Amino acid sequence: MTAKILDGKAIAAQQRQLVKTQVAALKRAPGLAVIRVGDNPASQVYVRHKRNACAEVGINSQAFELPANTSEDELLVLLEKLNNDNEIDGILVQLPLPDHIDSDLVLERILPKKDVDGFHPYNVGRLALRMPLLRSCTPKGVMTLLAHTDIDLTGLDAVIVGQSNIVGRPMALELLAARCTITVCHSRTRNLQEKIANADIVVAAVGKPNFVKGEWIKSGAIVIDVGINRLENGKLVGDVEFEAASERASWITPVPGGVGPMTVATLLENTLQAGQG
Repeated sequence: MTAKILDGKAIAAQQRQLVKTQVAALKRAPGLAVIRVGDNPASQVYVRHKRNACAEVGINSQAFELPANTSEDELLVLLEKLNNDNEIDGILVQLPLPDHIDSDLVLERILPKKDVDGFHPYNVGRLALRMPLLRSCTPKGVMTLLAHTDIDLTGLDAVIVGQSNIVGRPMALELLAARCTITVCHSRTRNLQEKIANADIVVAAVGKPNFVKGEWIKSGAIVIDVGINRLENGKLVGDVEFEAASERASWITPVPGGVGPMTVATLLENTLQAGQG
């Protein structure tokens, strides 16, 4: 079997065009505040991509680039100002933050209705109760990718490798809402290979290059690779052995060009949703 490619780049382009059309129909374009603290090179790239995407679809983005020595209190004061700004519909704090700032405290201080990353406990709780409002961008983007397979997910066995608050845990809630049977794996999981070998859907989000071996993949499984890792030779690879997994899977996401573009497209969708009230 040769897997079909879930082309996140192409699907995200469709999503962006839809957002652009809907933004153009609004009386006021949604406003997004993007906050970056420090000079993390990867964060600089991610913020630039997000702001460029906003400009493409007509969302007004404002950048707040703060020095690395910004205090936690100073950041919280800025968030309070943005929470009370009626021209700002969404607030995004680019992670990671410097060590002296409590990320959980900062994310929880964003008003849930402006939490376009979907990280606030209120929004995660709504998802857990099957009453979603603003949903975590990467897991929601993955669900959009899965919808493009036209496969009924009901009753399928899904294994998620990784339990982060950003991907693994909300991903489990998304798949559970789709009536899948969920197994969340982590560093203490026993018999990981066996669990993956029995999975109809594998979502790899562990942040280790080629961690999931292609031979572990069940024939016909759907493989979603959230990881993006740069090797010493500069090549970008995911958490899954792509070539070997492609020989067994029915569908697979490439790295790059799979989940990454969907995350940004979903951020735009969330900002539009926040702007619509």
